[in-house]
Amino acid sequence: MTYERAITARAWREVDLEAVAHNAACLQKRMGPGCRLMAVVKADAYGHGAGPVARYLERRGVAAFAVACLAEGISLRRRGVRGLILILGYTPPEGAEELARWRLTQCVADEAHGRALSAAGVPLEAHLALDTGMHRLGIPAEDHEAIARTWALPNLKVTGTFSHLCVSDGASPEEQAFTRTQLDRFYGAVARMAAAGLDPGAVHIQASYGILNLPPQPCAWARAGIALYGVYSREEDRPTVDPLRPALSLRARVAALRTVPAGEGAGYGLAFRAGEDTQLAVVTVGYADGLPRMLAQAGGEILIRGVRCPMAGRMCMDQLLVDVTGVPQTVPGDVVTLIGRDGGAEIRAEEVAARCGTITNELLSRLGARLPILRPLTEFDHALIMEASDQQTLG
Repeated sequence: MTYERAITARAWREVDLEAVAHNAACLQKRMGPGCRLMAVVKADAYGHGAGPVARYLERRGVAAFAVACLAEGISLRRRGVRGLILILGYTPPEGAEELARWRLTQCVADEAHGRALSAAGVPLEAHLALDTGMHRLGIPAEDHEAIARTWALPNLKVTGTFSHLCVSDGASPEEQAFTRTQLDRFYGAVARMAAAGLDPGAVHIQASYGILNLPPQPCAWARAGIALYGVYSREEDRPTVDPLRPALSLRARVAALRTVPAGEGAGYGLAFRAGEDTQLAVVTVGYADGLPRMLAQAGGEILIRGVRCPMAGRMCMDQLLVDVTGVPQTVPGDVVTLIGRDGGAEIRAEEVAARCGTITNELLSRLGARLPILRPLTEFDHALIMEASDQQTLG
């Protein structure tokens, strides 16, 4: 692939926006008539770069985006995103003027939050969060009086109502039964709102696993997060035939090579001990870049020249050691792949997360700000480059 600029960083992310758009189209096909995809781009689009992802999807017809907080919403507006931006988390009432200034839609976390936002005296668009059993944010779905009181608050224009499914990723009979209970509570509350003359606005309850595991729902939006990036929270969730494409690769470089004689140790605590003469590569990435420190000692591997090589010893803040004895042609400057493809080999984010006892959502969202994001040039980019070149020639 052709990248937007030469790679000069010690470690970096590569994000394929075409893959994100492909995944958005695949997820959209799974939704019911009239239901549209809301792209969840919180936590810097799960480490993929919220601004570029949202702008690219908006050009492809995606009209709604979800973030976690006020700062994330403002950042998208500053990057030129024009569509609906819903803040899924709590914003203090002191932020009301900023919400209105940047045309952000705020989630009402509960009745008290709604009253506080209303008292700020600034007209706001809001989506009511309903608690259908997760017991996180939301007005209890069965508390019809609280829903009505919140809906009627001055300065709040309710343009949507939503909830969140907490076990839609599970396949056990108990999990499936609880998901059905949540759906029944949600649609029951929405129906009672409508019967009472309270317009619920655009309704939405599915996140990634709700889209993947449930039949189409009678909603206006479905919120795609981790699946939008071609990744599943856990390795065991991947289907045999997977239409989604991972969009992110994580790469670094070999800085130096060290030959460690048999019996000698290397790294902090001399945690690596060479059983035989061993060639170690010093790789320019570490836990300050967002990688779990335990990865190296949990069997972590990298790809170099298309070959899997094991990490060695303890990961450092800015570097790690890799046993490249089996790849004798390794030289300083070689590119190392920690997540992604190299030749015919691949290390997926799900594998890395599993080694560290976590999920990909955490792994990817922790990738550090000092990892620049590079993206392949698209046809649109090439056209702009050619246009600029033509103008320069004419000038």
